[in-house]
Amino acid sequence: MTVPASQNATRKPRRSATVARPLGSPIGVVEADAVARRFNMTKPALAATLGLGRHALGRKDRAEAAKSQGRLVEMLEIIALVREWAGSEDAAMSWYRAQPIPAFGGRTAEAIVKDGNAGLVREYIDHLALGGYA
Repeated sequence: MTVPASQNATRKPRRSATVARPLGSPIGVVEADAVARRFNMTKPALAATLGLGRHALGRKDRAEAAKSQGRLVEMLEIIALVREWAGSEDAAMSWYRAQPIPAFGGRTAEAIVKDGNAGLVREYIDHLALGGYA
């Protein structure tokens, strides 16, 4: 009898940050398909939003690659931080993709994350949360 991989005691689970449990699998990998569906996007459009190549999320191995997972987690973390004051997850995504941030020369959070500077966006959001000026 074959034991399914999910029940195999010798298999070590992946360790990566999971931002929103419904969007990630039980072993901590954020599922690009679920994120794309949640925001009514195609996987190529989501990849572009993350600053990845058009086909970066098309295959499971590419979607689970460190760079793809890192960008997905960064985007979801920022959306989670913004969600409360934006009013909804969809509004937070709209802010992420379209709202120019004066402190960054009018660039959007999306553009900053694409450049690999998600930490700057998180610091900016934390600054606003503490009563700082935009």
